[in-house]
Amino acid sequence: MRPGDTLTLLAPLSGPIVPIEAVPDTVFADKVVGDGISIDPTTHTLLAPCDATVTQVHPARHAITLSAAGGVEIMIHVGIDTVALKGDGFTARVKEGDSVSAGQALLDFDADLLLREAPSLLTQIILLSGETSAIVERASGVATAGASRLMTVGPRRKAADDASRASSAGEAGASRPPRATVGVTSAVVVVPNPHGLHARPAAVLASEARSFAAAISVELGSRNANAKSVVALLNLGAGPGAELRITASGSEAARAVARLVELIRSGLGEDLSAAPAAPAPAAAAPAAPSPTPATPAPSAPRGPDDPRRLPGVSAAPGLAIGPVCKIDPLALEVEEHATDTEAELARLHKALLHTRLELKQLVAASGKRVEQAQIFSAHLTMLDDPDVITRAEVAIVEGKSAAFAWREAVMSSYRELARMENPLLAARANDLRDVGGRALRHLAGGDEAQAAPAGSVVVAETLTPSEVVRLADHGAAGFASVLGGTTSHAAILARSLGVPYLVGAPAALLDVEAGTTAVLDALEAGGAALLLHPTSAELDAYRGRLGARRALRERQEAAAAERAVTRDGVRVAVLANIASADDARKAVRLGAEGVGLLRTELMFFDRATAPTEADQIAAYQAIADALGGRPLTIRTLDVGGDKPLSYMPLPAEDNPLLGIRGLRIGALHPTILRSQLRAILAARVGAVHRVLLPMVSGLDELREAKQVLEEERLRAGSPPVELGVMVEVPSVAIQADRFAEEVDFFSIGTNDLTQYTLAMDRTHPRLAGRQDALHPAVLRLIEATAQAARRRERHVGICGAVASDPEAVAVLIGLGVTELSVSVQAMPEVKSKIRELDAARCREIARAALDLGTAAEVRALLAKGARPG
Repeated sequence: MRPGDTLTLLAPLSGPIVPIEAVPDTVFADKVVGDGISIDPTTHTLLAPCDATVTQVHPARHAITLSAAGGVEIMIHVGIDTVALKGDGFTARVKEGDSVSAGQALLDFDADLLLREAPSLLTQIILLSGETSAIVERASGVATAGASRLMTVGPRRKAADDASRASSAGEAGASRPPRATVGVTSAVVVVPNPHGLHARPAAVLASEARSFAAAISVELGSRNANAKSVVALLNLGAGPGAELRITASGSEAARAVARLVELIRSGLGEDLSAAPAAPAPAAAAPAAPSPTPATPAPSAPRGPDDPRRLPGVSAAPGLAIGPVCKIDPLALEVEEHATDTEAELARLHKALLHTRLELKQLVAASGKRVEQAQIFSAHLTMLDDPDVITRAEVAIVEGKSAAFAWREAVMSSYRELARMENPLLAARANDLRDVGGRALRHLAGGDEAQAAPAGSVVVAETLTPSEVVRLADHGAAGFASVLGGTTSHAAILARSLGVPYLVGAPAALLDVEAGTTAVLDALEAGGAALLLHPTSAELDAYRGRLGARRALRERQEAAAAERAVTRDGVRVAVLANIASADDARKAVRLGAEGVGLLRTELMFFDRATAPTEADQIAAYQAIADALGGRPLTIRTLDVGGDKPLSYMPLPAEDNPLLGIRGLRIGALHPTILRSQLRAILAARVGAVHRVLLPMVSGLDELREAKQVLEEERLRAGSPPVELGVMVEVPSVAIQADRFAEEVDFFSIGTNDLTQYTLAMDRTHPRLAGRQDALHPAVLRLIEATAQAARRRERHVGICGAVASDPEAVAVLIGLGVTELSVSVQAMPEVKSKIRELDAARCREIARAALDLGTAAEVRALLAKGARPG
């Protein structure tokens, strides 16, 4: 779009015009995607707002992206959360690549269906090309489709930026632009940030610099950097106290210099009260074999100050030894050469657009997790780095494919950052690698699936549940990640698969070289760590422990079919937590006395639509058949919060963990609850048949669900089933005596109960180490529930992660728990532990634990007081 040119967009629908800030969705209202206007539609055919090319029709057909004259990019998004409909109710009239004229039909939608299934019909017309264009005029009142002027778009003042980009391109993408020869130069400004100009402050500085029509550079001594490039700013290596000068030329040079100096002096959004951190020690090199006898190395891991030791929290217990395998976002095979330069340039910028939208959605989805939002915001700035983009563009002009050019540009900048002496700045290279990999996947059309050699220790920033399953199937020996919690779905699956998993590792984990020999010691919740470059003596010691664990495991499995009875004759039922018929068969082989928790939500994930009633009946029946007459407890759908379903529209919430989740989903989607209850009742179970309700917080919720269950039971003519509630909310434990009058059993979900009692989000990576169900406050709620159950002769079990912790078994038995439902892999060890204990001694330990102040004190008590003897 040339200076002075404007583009008029006509209303694509008829209806009242709504300011974008009033849309009940933070992604749109906060302009995360871009500026725009919303219409509350009274017509149901979406029209093209101008002459344009269709660049994308979303697979769910609820959104269309158009490219208009002058590089103006527009997205039209019909409704709120309509992506969850997976295309139902939408009929596309165009396809990608089509040229359309203003007023031409783009798609039809079924307004009645959308009103039933989606939170709102509000339709957003969003300007995506906000970096180069802006809305200069917008309408109000009521729009008429194809006739009313909705908005006028004009160019941003970026001539100076273009000149700077052209100059950079002439240097084949050099990361340092030529210094502006005429303009404004600031006085010296000192960097006040405790860690210098690292990624976040650099991203703030670059983002602000891009808002000015000026060529701007930052000088440090004899070096200078493009102020609009995060990579170039990081390459300056400006540490705390560095003396900078800002130089700018162009129509807004003076304003730009004044604003950037002010920002730097104020700390670029950082807390300046923090003391500078000492440089992190470099990782030790691998120990070289000694040709002559030397002083023996220690036979156990060194202390916590050992730089080879990366601490974390055990999310799945175990021990693994193997080479490190990194899940590398840039490890995709791509073609090197291409012949159509214009097509490849278009592919690059389309991929960057898609990645930008993806990151903006991640920022919006971060909610109140400020640090997570800041990370993705910094990634957004890195994605738009002019130096990296220019390098890729120059390579494309020279005949490279867009994917190859982008990967090489990212890797070149990555290597520059990785060489920085300041370890904090060098660590930011992984941020660039991560965001570069996101865009590369869009360019290469690849997925995120990467293989890991059998026997390797997989390290990553984060791991999804599907990645855990896939990598375990390929023989991964263990997992370690920076993000993640001990009660995440990834952790639950790792425990069920028997693969050790360390979470909450420091960011230095991502700097470990692939192939490095490592020991993953996740045997204990506290003190877990990844040990790099173990010595020969340390390897021998760990291999000895691994061999001893395998021998012990074999003995435990050999006795797994025996009942779990304490030394003084108290029997504890040990059941399994499962998600499938395969889990059920394995659980029976390992000694399960039944299923204490069937997580039905796992059969609702990874699919485009909800499973049918017939699908569910077949699944439940297969599990019941595999159990061979053993008890089966089926929990109704437990989603929402940290477990969303793509096809189930839920309202946007500031705090979803306190919102619509668990049993509350049934009130919002009663047909899904009734369908599931009918399927549960239809399954033929040879022994005890139980229905378990999740996330109950009050008696009114329980009574409503009981009524629905009874209605469906009578309609189907089914025999009665036992009904229980999950004790996950403190209110249920506190009122356990009242609940015991109306249910047949309790199942204590310690993962959520701990979360809500301690007011700690159980998915928060930095709080993973403090999420301990053995906190005395949680133990008191367990005791209150057990006492209420005993008075009403109800049985009470625990199905949370703590039930699978052998060290916790003593205090749970002492509190009066009569049933433990554990991960399949943990069953032989838990049953063996019960046989070692004395129930009377367990009661003494429990009384002592209730009077302690912290979870650490409880674990110390258990370590010394629950030994057999």
